[in-house]
Amino acid sequence: MQYTGLIAYAYYKRGHIGLLFLYFTAFLFSSKAARSQEPPKRDIDINQFVAALFPVPSEDTDYSELFESLLHLYTNPLDINAVTADELSGTLILTDVQVRALLSYREQAGPFLSLYELQAIPGYDLVTINRLLPFVTLNPKTSSIREALRSPGQHFLMFRTGRVLEKQKGFLKQDSSSHSAASYAGSPYNAYLRYRNARSGSYSIGFTMDKDAGEALWDWNAGRHIFGADFSSFHAQMMNRRRWKNLVLGDYQMQAGQGMVLGAGFSLGKGAEVIKTGYRSTLGFKPYTSSGEANFFRGAAATYAIDRYTTISLFYSKTKRDAAIDESAAGKLVTSLPINGYHRTSSEIEKHNILQEQNIGAHLLHHLAQNGQIGITALHTFYPTTIRKRSLPYNQFEFTGKHNLIAGLHGDYRWRNFHVFGEGAVSLSKGTGLLLGNIVSLGKKWDATILARHYARSFHTFYGNAISENTRPINENGLYGGLRFMPSRRWQFSGYVDRFWFPWLKFQVDAPSSGFDYYLHCLYKPSKRLNVYALMHEKHKQRNAPENKAPATGLVMSVRRTAMINFEYEMPMKFSLRTRCQVGDSGLKGKQKSKGITVFQDITLHLSRIELSSRIAWFNTDDYESRQYAYEKDMLYAFSIPAYSDVGTRHYLMLRYTISKKMKVWARWSQTNYTQLETISSGLNEIRGHKRSELKMQLMYELN
Repeated sequence: MQYTGLIAYAYYKRGHIGLLFLYFTAFLFSSKAARSQEPPKRDIDINQFVAALFPVPSEDTDYSELFESLLHLYTNPLDINAVTADELSGTLILTDVQVRALLSYREQAGPFLSLYELQAIPGYDLVTINRLLPFVTLNPKTSSIREALRSPGQHFLMFRTGRVLEKQKGFLKQDSSSHSAASYAGSPYNAYLRYRNARSGSYSIGFTMDKDAGEALWDWNAGRHIFGADFSSFHAQMMNRRRWKNLVLGDYQMQAGQGMVLGAGFSLGKGAEVIKTGYRSTLGFKPYTSSGEANFFRGAAATYAIDRYTTISLFYSKTKRDAAIDESAAGKLVTSLPINGYHRTSSEIEKHNILQEQNIGAHLLHHLAQNGQIGITALHTFYPTTIRKRSLPYNQFEFTGKHNLIAGLHGDYRWRNFHVFGEGAVSLSKGTGLLLGNIVSLGKKWDATILARHYARSFHTFYGNAISENTRPINENGLYGGLRFMPSRRWQFSGYVDRFWFPWLKFQVDAPSSGFDYYLHCLYKPSKRLNVYALMHEKHKQRNAPENKAPATGLVMSVRRTAMINFEYEMPMKFSLRTRCQVGDSGLKGKQKSKGITVFQDITLHLSRIELSSRIAWFNTDDYESRQYAYEKDMLYAFSIPAYSDVGTRHYLMLRYTISKKMKVWARWSQTNYTQLETISSGLNEIRGHKRSELKMQLMYELN
């Protein structure tokens, strides 16, 4: 067979004894797979992948960027023969030792002839390879854009809509005698339209249109960048055209260094992956394809290779941002920049895209062969109106003015089993940010990391997302340590401790404060089908005492704890089961705490053209303080992380039906039943009754 000859040739060419095994495994594959250089690409459950990284979701984190980044990587896999160390680290799958092993193997043996060859790399087992395969490919070189356009790797049109089935207060007709005229401007249906035409490593063209429930179906205001839908986004990208490595027009993001100045998309943060927590990969420009309405650039960007090891990136952006403007003071002042993206009521619509923002930036990167890199980043941001937050003590060192300049120096270096990295930056206010870290492999069974961070109270970075306990890298010092022990392929133990300090006041914290959290995780994987893990997470954090009303009073320590045990069993392409029990409590140290528990059962069935997924969950919490969060399986390019609070049950049923090779359809119904509530939620989202149901539909048509 052709594939057998390929492996035999590889064995002869390289003289690598591991490839002898590949020669024999070639006979195990079907004739169709044997004629290919790649294993058949299988669908992956992004929700399950994210749940493994962050078993305990946080309400302070926007996970849409993580889902979008992983889907972007899945639909634009990395060329195994051109991938860099930073790109491999960005998959969140490989350890530093495994990254070095792959690059060393490629350097010594030459380009990969087949993805089956991954089995010959020292330290790569089948579990690791199966997790990596969806995100890598073996691309033949494309000589022109015209040829790439003829054979796109991804070309689809997708539409999704849904609504809450019960009547919410904002959609009810207002009584003429009512003192409140507040209501939503649009229908209770949400809508999402997406088009994408792309080939990995060559080009990408696409647009996204999104309307939230309660927003108007159609509007046009070019001055505010409103083009039909409440939010619309477009991009056109071209890559690897000789020295021009990346060209983007439209909406895009930028990831450079450790995210001090430019941190596109999602930062890994603290979770089950305790070693790579603090490290960010320098990935450069990428198209912005999410439906989030903030934290992206709109304009033009380019990356040019000065020589083999040095690139320069330049970009310009001019866009509109939501803003709250106060005109009662002397002149106009912007008091806040909302980022939730909701424009349903008259007050929300008034803030929609009324502030112009311009950005101009540059990034110079020099690679130190394959061992490391050093880079310089600068970003200048302009506004036509002065930004000044409300005059409150905790806002004293927040950004004030019309423009901000921030510049940083970053670098990392890999030497033997050590990987050191860091970045330092300074903003126009002279506030400084510094992050230093080291990842070390202590033999085959132990990995460790230590990370120190400092963000001054006057450090202003608008597009940075370096690791922090706060939602932004400002007013924080911290020291993080993580450890992972793998005594065998079946067992893995990991944990971290993070100590943090806040030198200045914060919202609802009227004095300098501190805290710490720790995390313990145990994974048992006796086979490819069974996966069991248990974890415990505890966070201590100072805040104002509930009875204190005057500022500058003493602080109290709040404690939040979560523990869970999770069982997963999978028969590939047949069915999968997941059972979880998680408990937690929250409250003041030394006081009685609010407690909560959630138990749920998931099942997914794979039939010839149908995939059925469902969950039934029971929860019991004392109040909202002890709420529980859990991921739910959702449609492609969608995600769901509901909060389980009070007492009740929740269940969902999702169907994915493959109508043909070109068309797929999804339908999802979910419902939460509360046993002790007569009304759900509050404000315009209020529902009279004890249940909340949601129905969603999605259609995807492949245009290849």
